Amino acid sequence: MVDHPVMLLLIGLGLSAVLTPLVRWAALRYGWVAHPSSDRWHKKPTALMGGIAIFGALAIGLVLVADFGSVVGHILQSAGPKEAPSVAAALLVGASFLFGVGLFDDFRSLKPHNKLIAQILAAAWVVFLGFRLNWFESLTGDMMVTLLWVVGITNAFNLIDNMDGLCAGVGLVACLALAVLFAPLMREPFLIALLLAGAMGGFLIYNFNPARIFMGDCGSLVIGFSLSVLVLCYSAAPSATPLTRLAVPVLLLLVPILDTSLVTAIRLLSGRKASMGGRDHTSHRLVLMGFTEKSAVLFLHSTGAVAGLAAVFVSRSDTMTSPAVIVPVVTAFVLMGIYLSQLRVYPEKEFSVLRDRKFTPVLLEMTYKRQLLFVMFDLMLVAFSYYLAYRLRFGGEEFAYYFRLFLNSLPAVIACKMVVFLALGVYRGLWGFLSTSDVFLVIKASLAGTLLSVAAITFIFRFEDFSKGIFVIDWLLATGMLLGVRGSFRMFVDTQNRKTVAGDKVIIYGAGRAGELLLREILNNKRLGVNPVGFVDDDALKKGKKIQGYPILGTFGEMDRIQARHPLAGVVVSFNDTDGRNRSSHALAESFCRAHGLFLKRFRIDLKDVGLS
Repeated sequence: MVDHPVMLLLIGLGLSAVLTPLVRWAALRYGWVAHPSSDRWHKKPTALMGGIAIFGALAIGLVLVADFGSVVGHILQSAGPKEAPSVAAALLVGASFLFGVGLFDDFRSLKPHNKLIAQILAAAWVVFLGFRLNWFESLTGDMMVTLLWVVGITNAFNLIDNMDGLCAGVGLVACLALAVLFAPLMREPFLIALLLAGAMGGFLIYNFNPARIFMGDCGSLVIGFSLSVLVLCYSAAPSATPLTRLAVPVLLLLVPILDTSLVTAIRLLSGRKASMGGRDHTSHRLVLMGFTEKSAVLFLHSTGAVAGLAAVFVSRSDTMTSPAVIVPVVTAFVLMGIYLSQLRVYPEKEFSVLRDRKFTPVLLEMTYKRQLLFVMFDLMLVAFSYYLAYRLRFGGEEFAYYFRLFLNSLPAVIACKMVVFLALGVYRGLWGFLSTSDVFLVIKASLAGTLLSVAAITFIFRFEDFSKGIFVIDWLLATGMLLGVRGSFRMFVDTQNRKTVAGDKVIIYGAGRAGELLLREILNNKRLGVNPVGFVDDDALKKGKKIQGYPILGTFGEMDRIQARHPLAGVVVSFNDTDGRNRSSHALAESFCRAHGLFLKRFRIDLKDVGLS
């Protein structure tokens, strides 16, 4: 049995890096190639069956680690408490079965329900050997949830195999987090995590954008199944608490969980089959926002790394400290899901199941006005900021004492703040629009809510043992979080507009208020068909400054230099010449555009009399 971590990592990495080009050579020779199609992302024929290399490297390494005798003994033992069998042996059997299923599917294409049955059989094998999530005291309930977990995670990795380097990269990040997690706790799962990380790392060399080979179902099913089983091992760790048993597995695999949940929900609500392919995954929606394919994949790798680090932190923290990490991470992922769900991939059919039903008005109110969701987020943020204030103010045994005060006073604080938010009109604004007046309203409402909370606690508890500093910290945290959530939606809209703006390259002449207004109109109105590279202005002192991130490149007298650096199709004038004050500037622009063959357009806002009679 090999017990050296570095050696197993190198075995997985080396074997995979060697086997992958050999598999690619065979795939190209024998025609195992994925051709571009409407529901696929790649644009050229690409070799398939890279999962053979991943499984080959993993299987050889597992043979060196596994204790098959423990599995046989577990099966033959009929009475008394059973010892946990070798994880490597159990994993090798289940992964081999799913590898065969995936390989058959890659060659002959299995029906979704047949593939699902195969996944259930592999999950049943794991549960039969005693691996469980340990989320519930009921053995029956916990067994069923574990079955759903293994099947769900296996499917999730199968679904995120939709863009170069995504499935292997997300799996690699999760494996590295698992290795850090298991290093001081459990030896065998630690070694397997390193082995699997090496196998995916070797394959990723050839699979990262632009991919030279795809893994296919024979790879994604093996990766998903292996990770789902490894995560189960944490539940058996002596140091695991009820909170960490629930939070750590979810945090470790939050990216595939988010993607599967988002895609499944939107497809079902849009009247499509959840099992059908399509360009509506998280990665595709990021590209629709304006990310490049490579940057979208790296973004999901990074979010997976953040969630993995959060899982490691939670596993090594006490129950009272863990929420300080769990809540922000989960909130960020939920917000990301909400942002991405608003991007219409199939505009003509989006949410068609919700239309023309008795409950449609209620659902439309929830979906489009979204104030109910704002209320739920605010409720969570109010509670979390109050908790975090105690966590920051007190530590150790002192926090354990004051935690009782926190629990007793929390309902009063929530009630006071939510009533103030409602009374001051916090929920009358629209999502995606955050003005200066909205910012001041949130600050005022947060302050009034805190003051009312202090008054209520003074009346109810006589303010005995309470700290004034708690409420100062709470107000700062709550205000920052409330503005952060609201501002994030404005940032999402602005980011999407900036990344997706397209059309003829133009320069905006005039960097004043009209220029800013014109820029906003260009970013929000794609029908204009222009893409600004920046501004020019007659005021030389504005050079080098920026308006909403777009640079003021100089004066109009420097247009020859600007045109040479940024080949332009035209100039858009932001100011009017109704009173003749800007006549010379207009003449200069007309002369330049005529000399260089550019178009010249003028931006104007006008109120016209409809002439009703």
